[in-house]
Amino acid sequence: MKIKQFEDKNLSQYSYAILCDDTKQIALIDPSRNPDPYYNFAKENGAEIIAVIETHPHADFVSSHLEIHNSRGAIIYASKLMKATFPFEEFDEGNILEIGEIKLKALNTPGHSPDSICILLEHEGKDKALFSGDTLFIGDCGRPDLRESGGEEGALREKLAKNMYFSLRNKLLTLDNEVLLYPGHGAGTLCGKALSEANSSTLGAEKISNWSLQEMTEEQFVKELTSDLPFIPAYFPYNVELNKKGATPFSVSTERVRIADPVKDKETADLLKEDLWIVDVRDDKLFKKGHLSHSVNIMDGEKFETWVGSIIRPGERFYLAAQNIEQLKRMIERAAAIGYESQIEEAFIVDYTEQENKLLNLHHFKEQPQDYTIVDVRNPSEVKEKKVFTSSLAIPLAELRDRIKEIPTNKPIAVHCAGGYRSAAASSIISSELEGKANVYDIGEAITEFQETEV
Repeated sequence: MKIKQFEDKNLSQYSYAILCDDTKQIALIDPSRNPDPYYNFAKENGAEIIAVIETHPHADFVSSHLEIHNSRGAIIYASKLMKATFPFEEFDEGNILEIGEIKLKALNTPGHSPDSICILLEHEGKDKALFSGDTLFIGDCGRPDLRESGGEEGALREKLAKNMYFSLRNKLLTLDNEVLLYPGHGAGTLCGKALSEANSSTLGAEKISNWSLQEMTEEQFVKELTSDLPFIPAYFPYNVELNKKGATPFSVSTERVRIADPVKDKETADLLKEDLWIVDVRDDKLFKKGHLSHSVNIMDGEKFETWVGSIIRPGERFYLAAQNIEQLKRMIERAAAIGYESQIEEAFIVDYTEQENKLLNLHHFKEQPQDYTIVDVRNPSEVKEKKVFTSSLAIPLAELRDRIKEIPTNKPIAVHCAGGYRSAAASSIISSELEGKANVYDIGEAITEFQETEV
């Protein structure tokens, strides 16, 4: 038997291949949008992918389960509670998938979502590994608020938190200490609050160190789990619904994106639709030197998917602009990880500028910060922990487009986050939306000079 862990660092997401050496058959768990790494693994081992198991309909990424089913004939296994519209075999408590000497057993573990399951691997008659999806992480457990809708937000959140309390105690705490833990996410995901950097653990280690497995009352657990939750990116509900029906094949969908001629002069720039945002993925220094009108600078970095899916709304068309063709193709594929490739109006290389961002006079800002309206676009939990500037206006980046009118325009505007990535995006949004009503500056990486003491 071989267990292979795959990692998408940009989404802090883990998927798994379980290979039976005897039968040369593979079961996948929670595969990412691009199925090629799993096909390559199968080819390297002379094996066949016969099953894909989904622990729940994911909110933060799009799965390739339907594509793998259609192209490889693999059977999809999922809880009946998912109410999926793709073809699948029910995989709930009591259901077992056998591959040679390997038994994969379903455990219904509601909490992160009503339809969450964990998969317990038994080999040679002994429980060996738990694939916990978004139920149990290393150091944490899954957040309970990603399925909220309508007017029942608080009630559903509390209900799922209570479900999580009992799922952890009645299902997972009863497992042997030696059972290996393979979670669906690592540190950096928005599916939990305080995950470890480690990529695997044991149930015994988690019983000692994971806060969610410690002795406490249901009330104490619910209060802790539902407090200070991270923001929910706009694309999360969209991904849940997309995963319930299954996505278009990765290569087919990405190849449909039209790569237009480079925008290199005013004539080609004037052909762009004025009401569509241009997502410019170039480095912020290049962007500030010159960019097209109505552009937002969401840089080619590890959190691109999170922020393009937070700033651009599901169903909203946008342009994708990059420095060169290699970057452009790569970022189309990254947009596809969250199902946003279908929203790209056109993709192009940008080699013409209509606007530039003036650089902040850092010396003047340090001497006279009161001369500026300072906008803090960090998350509420970060602001709660420590404000960098006492007079700053806190508007999280994920809410910025809806709250632009809250920003006064009687002074120059200086924007900051924790390191420069989010402030690059935020300052470009504000500058575009205000249309010259105030000068907008990005404090950028210089924010580190102010973080030690409150200004």
